[in-house]
Amino acid sequence: MEEEKKMSFLDHLEELRWRLVKCAIAIVSIAILLWYYQEWIMNNVFLSMSKADFISFKLMCKYLGVCVGEIPVKMQSTTMSGQFSYALMMSMLGGVVFAFPFVFYQLWAFVKPGLKFNEKSIAKGIVFYVSLLFFLGILFGYFVVSPICVQFFGAYQISKDIENIFTINSYMSTIISTVFYSGLLFLLPVVSYLLTKIGIITPAFFRKYRKHAIVVILVLAAIITPPDLISQVIVSIPIVILYEIGIIVSARVEKNKLKEDK
Repeated sequence: MEEEKKMSFLDHLEELRWRLVKCAIAIVSIAILLWYYQEWIMNNVFLSMSKADFISFKLMCKYLGVCVGEIPVKMQSTTMSGQFSYALMMSMLGGVVFAFPFVFYQLWAFVKPGLKFNEKSIAKGIVFYVSLLFFLGILFGYFVVSPICVQFFGAYQISKDIENIFTINSYMSTIISTVFYSGLLFLLPVVSYLLTKIGIITPAFFRKYRKHAIVVILVLAAIITPPDLISQVIVSIPIVILYEIGIIVSARVEKNKLKEDK
């Protein structure tokens, strides 16, 4: 019996190893493709945020009446391997983002067989919803949060005699961190669903601490955006909406649980 258990454990490790290998192959394959187009990606995906004709700035000017001019910023690399390192990092992180649904599916497929029937039903469709919300968060971070940060910090000058010359490290880190955190924040409804299904949190809990949550959201918005009120409000509103959606999801889950109990 001990040998069978040991073999069963080794079989699990073997399955996990192959799933991780598949994930690595998917990430590296996408990273290689992104590496091939690194110059186009850097110019049109990242550096384009410092231009007045970036799509987010155009829409802000057209619908909100907030127009921005050319951002007076220059880029530089201060280390010998700086540009190569960030080209590599950009490709690998891009591989992780685009392969996220496949990677999450592989990890979920490994965990799922060990769950009970009711636990599987709790997480039905989780791969789709997690991937959808994560990508919506990524898009929100890229088209809303990051352009606001680049525009504010790029245009801000304490004195006209001081020129803004950003390092590639500072510029890329700001964009990548804001985009990634936005992707995570958009998973709030899924977290609400799972915690309610498990029985850890109730809709009453979400409603009771709504004011506290709004304060936390404003603090988070202040951390990931420039220190101006308009930017914080623009970022906070979608997150507050997601929190309210989380309450609705939690209430519906609790209602269904009460029906099942009856």
